[in-house]
Amino acid sequence: MYATGTLWLSIFMRVGMIFMSLDLESRVVTGLHNLDAQAIGAIYDRYFTEVYRYVRYRINDDALAEDISSDVFMRLLEAVKKRQGPQSNLKGWLIATASNAVNDHLRRQYRRPTEALSESMPDESPSVWAQVDLREQNQSVQLAYAQLTPEQQHVLALRFGMGYSLEETAEYLKKNANAIKALQFRALAALQRLIGEVAHE
Repeated sequence: MYATGTLWLSIFMRVGMIFMSLDLESRVVTGLHNLDAQAIGAIYDRYFTEVYRYVRYRINDDALAEDISSDVFMRLLEAVKKRQGPQSNLKGWLIATASNAVNDHLRRQYRRPTEALSESMPDESPSVWAQVDLREQNQSVQLAYAQLTPEQQHVLALRFGMGYSLEETAEYLKKNANAIKALQFRALAALQRLIGEVAHE
């Protein structure tokens, strides 16, 4: 009897927390649509890290990932000013916008490929040869990752970059968990095959 009561109490507490969270997000979205500086600051503080982690997983550059993440929040303000901002599910809107921003960047990069050279190499590294080897491995992974479909990149970024569970990824992408498993499996298999092809070029 006691265990059942504890279970119900736990369920009620979780449901209450969900409604509190929804109510808080609703108030923040309302503040955003009123261009309230406090609400805008709260949104930035709450979601910037998640947006950055998503972008950083897809783009192997800290400074660029920070720029793109900041641009996502500028797009949010522009959308709100045009009365096209999110009405609910603010986090979903931000991640979808981040995905579009990354895709835009990758398309531009594909048209004008550039190779950035590092200005300095850290002294504490084991050897120059080890660094070259690691850089080549990272480059192989990045080149292979860039050849995946946008949907495959998106799933891998959500699952491994942001640490979403299968269920969270399925809910976000509006698919069932089995479809996400299959998509993830195909993405990882393609990535492994492409890394092998890049390595042999």
